[in-house]
Amino acid sequence: MSATTSTTTTTLRAEGFSCPSCVAKIEKQVGRLKGVESVKVHFASARVEVVHDPALAPVEDLVEAVARAGYKAAPAAF
Repeated sequence: MSATTSTTTTTLRAEGFSCPSCVAKIEKQVGRLKGVESVKVHFASARVEVVHDPALAPVEDLVEAVARAGYKAAPAAF
């Protein structure tokens, strides 16, 4: 029996970051979560793309991690 994880890509819209070091802070906080495979912050569009296992890292946890980095985020509709 193989253990397969089901990953999904969630896009968050973030607010309040204005510099490249802000991007690093967000990527570091979200990337620490168990179940997160990758984090990519798109500075110009204020989007945070996260590849994660929703069973281990639900969207609420992703939003909280961005908040711990000092920024506001919400799931993007698109």
